[in-house]
Amino acid sequence: MPTILIVEDEPEMQRGLKDNLEFENYVVELAADGQIGLQRISEHSYDLIILDIMLPKMSGLDLCRRAREQGIKTPIIMLTARGEEIDKVLGLELGADDYVTKPFGVRELLARVKALLRRAEGSVGAASERVVLGSVEVDFAAYTATRERKPLNLTPKEIEILKYFWHHRNKTVTRDELLTNVWGYDESLSTRTVDNFILKLRQKIEVDPATPKYILTIHGVGYKLVV
Repeated sequence: MPTILIVEDEPEMQRGLKDNLEFENYVVELAADGQIGLQRISEHSYDLIILDIMLPKMSGLDLCRRAREQGIKTPIIMLTARGEEIDKVLGLELGADDYVTKPFGVRELLARVKALLRRAEGSVGAASERVVLGSVEVDFAAYTATRERKPLNLTPKEIEILKYFWHHRNKTVTRDELLTNVWGYDESLSTRTVDNFILKLRQKIEVDPATPKYILTIHGVGYKLVV
């Protein structure tokens, strides 16, 4: 039975989320601030984390960043009340897997929870798919990467982008394709989101990000992974 940690400081929201998730037969634990949330995540294993951005003591963004820096790969859904693209993009860049904007419907949240749990379950025990780009090695199944055999801090979303590129290597991929297939297309996100991720990805895997060797820009169209 999957165990879900909810990091949320609003008591009414806590109760509503907990009741609905337990009705779906999930085991639910609660944390009322960012520091407690990080401690729980560091000490216990969860199948999924639901994380509010606005939290006392430590923001959800900081918590997400620190969890990923510790190597914690647990799927994270972020909750934001603002609905602004910058919050969503920043959360995804820091390693969140998905987000829901408040106010949201219970069915929407449950659908996203189930989708992430299915994806995580599918990756467990999957055959390792390792690819090498120069000195960078990426394991898509384990969501890990190294550069010159040292850990490389790629976020789950960055690895998913690379995986999509790899499966379409040496072919031009449009920004809309990436939004649809990696983000599940959301009208509130723009193609600038893709460009921001590609910029950060190049900074991590390219020897000289200003003159990339692997992820090339196809002007007016999109990008191409050349191997």
